[in-house]
Order: sequence, then structure tokens, then C-alpha cells
Amino acid sequence: MASSLIFRISPFTTLSTTLHFPKPVSPILFSTHNSKSLSQLNSTKMEGTEITEEVAEISGPNGNVKKKIFVAGATGSTGKRIVDQLLAKGFHVKAGVRDLEKAKTSLSHDNPALQIVKADVTEGSERLAEAIGDDSEAVICATGFKPGWDLFAPWKVDNFGTVNLVEACRKLAKLQAEQHIRKSGINYTIIRPGGLRNEPPTGNLVMEPEDTLYEGTISRDKVAEVAVEALVYPEASYKVVEIVSRDDAPKRSYEDLFGSIKQR
Repeated sequence: MASSLIFRISPFTTLSTTLHFPKPVSPILFSTHNSKSLSQLNSTKMEGTEITEEVAEISGPNGNVKKKIFVAGATGSTGKRIVDQLLAKGFHVKAGVRDLEKAKTSLSHDNPALQIVKADVTEGSERLAEAIGDDSEAVICATGFKPGWDLFAPWKVDNFGTVNLVEACRKLAKLQAEQHIRKSGINYTIIRPGGLRNEPPTGNLVMEPEDTLYEGTISRDKVAEVAVEALVYPEASYKVVEIVSRDDAPKRSYEDLFGSIKQR
């Protein structure tokens, strides 16, 4: 089976503002192969998966067979960036959207590597499992909610919606339960970004262990890039990282950045 990746953005992250990293809500990437990882794309299991033999397949950019990644919230501010970067890396993408008409205008539906499907994380895990399908090697959750009169929107989308995604993946034999990720042996990477900005990336990436960065901002484009790179580097496996961008930070490779963080 393939691996699953879940990427959550805190709904309380405010654009262009400093973020004090929320403990319970943050981007999450986990793998679901009981052997190797999507993260490695060669033999561990970022999103869990048999990797050594699948290096060429999972590392879509260089392999002949490109794996398909499911992105929930694909028309959102961060979701669109993740889709674009996955396609640029050579992956096939299945974009899960609530509004198919909106998706036609916001996503490049004429790209043969992009498949758009209806998927609402609040409608239950059964429908999500059907949308994700057996052909998805990983799941990236970039859902969010729009401010409005529905006081339960944050809970329905960020919490209940993500639970549905996890359950859908579990039903597809891709992962167990979210609350057991760290103890289950499933390969994962948890990414906690600082305050999210819509502007193009500036400065260099700063990556630190969990609960060590307390202020700073980062471009959504850069967050999307980190999520995609976590699929490629085995150094990202079993780690929780916090990220921001700083003008005075030295430029470092992703291998070095992920490698500098100790495994949990």
C-alpha cells in the first residue's frame, strides 16, 4: 500500500502576524507504510511505504513512474501552492475540492498530471476514502475555514474534518489513528509554520525543534515547499519541526535542515 501524508494549517494563523506556535494545531505529515517511508523515497517511510524498491516510483521528479498525491483543500491559499509545487516536482496530483466550479478557475485543470475530485472533509470518512482512492500514495491536508457566523466552523473543518481524513486513510489501510501516530511506528513529519504570509518567499528558511520558535512569519509558498521536500528527504522522518523565514539566516540545504533536528 502507499503512504499517507497529512498536512494541517492552524486556522488561527493570521497573515503577516507573529504566531506563537499552537501545540495541538499544526501542519502534520505522516507516513503510512509499515515498512519504509515516502519521506525517503528510497527505503524508510516518511509517509510510510516500501521505499527502497520504490525509489524511482516515489521520487516522481526523477523516476519513470510518478506517484499520485491527494491534496485536501486544494483551492485554498496554501493548498494551491502545494498543488503547484507537487506538479513542478513531477508528482501526479489528485486535488480534493469542495467546489468543482471554483476549482476549474483556480486550478490548471488542463494539466494531464492533475485530477480534480469533489471532497469535503466535513462530510464523513466514507466519501473521503472514495475520493482519495487506492491510487493515492500520500494525503496532504491543507484545509481551512473562512471567518463567518458559524461558530463551529473551526471545529468542523480543522478538527472534525482532519479526523475524517485520518479515518479515511485508515480505512484505506494507510494509517491508524492520528492520536497514536507517534506511538504507532508510523513514519511522520510534523511541520509547524510561523505566521503565514501570502507574499512571495523572502529570506532563508529557519528550522528548529518543536517548542523552540516563538515568533516569526513565513510565506505560504515556502511552507508548501517544505511539505513537498519532506516527502523526498529521509532525514525528515519521525520529526517535529517549526519553521519561519529570516533575512539574516544562512542558506542551508533541506538535507542539512531536516538532519539537524533530532528524531522524537
